[in-house]
Amino acid sequence: MKHVDVRSRLAVLVCLVVGVGGCSVRVKPPTDPSRFAMVNPDEAWSRVLEKRVDDRGRIDFAGLKADSKDLDAFVYWISEVSPETDPGRFPTREAKIAYYLNSYNAIAMYNVVNSGVLPEDKTSFFYIRELCVGGSYTSLYTYENSVVRPLGEPRVHFALNCMVRGCPRLPRVPFRADQLDAQLDAAAKVFFNEERNVVLQPERKVVRFNSILDFYTSDFLAAAPSLIEYANRYRTSKIATDWSVEFIPYDFTLNSQ
Repeated sequence: MKHVDVRSRLAVLVCLVVGVGGCSVRVKPPTDPSRFAMVNPDEAWSRVLEKRVDDRGRIDFAGLKADSKDLDAFVYWISEVSPETDPGRFPTREAKIAYYLNSYNAIAMYNVVNSGVLPEDKTSFFYIRELCVGGSYTSLYTYENSVVRPLGEPRVHFALNCMVRGCPRLPRVPFRADQLDAQLDAAAKVFFNEERNVVLQPERKVVRFNSILDFYTSDFLAAAPSLIEYANRYRTSKIATDWSVEFIPYDFTLNSQ
């Protein structure tokens, strides 16, 4: 989950005080499995990414609304299968992480297409709307912070995508267990070498990072002595380690083609 402002946090607190039942809204997965009987879910997700994501990571939401069969097939599979419900299918840490990344990105996309709520409404989109994963409903916030982040892999923050312009670039292929390390490294390199995520101001000796590094500072500092040193692992041109760090305001505008 990306940054939420004070009003959003207060809204969530009100929900908890009044009662979750009055605030939580379940975004139901597709309910007609016969539509997907002959559809391979992995191939369906591959087609979604190839057809509906461009080389800049922007999403064709209009096309998804007009033809949602592949996305629906993958989201239906996610609603039935997870590392918790079928651990034998995900025997390694890499298999679990690949599942969590693909499923998070898919249900975030499905949330845009089917809930009628955009990510700019941060409380509703990330907290109140709940989606089905492995037979249980979860918000995007809870899924990221209670399931994905505890695995201790900071590079997931360059792979999770909540469908907004501030997010890392959405790849056009699924994450796969046997390629995961290389895919996460590639995602980190793209992220840290895009000027929209890292702005250098040499006259001030300041680097301005995408706010993802502000939201999840503790995750990156668990892997490197400083944010600059973490970024330098993946940058083509290194940043002076004595520079100051500032953050670019996060853009929650829908990343639509």
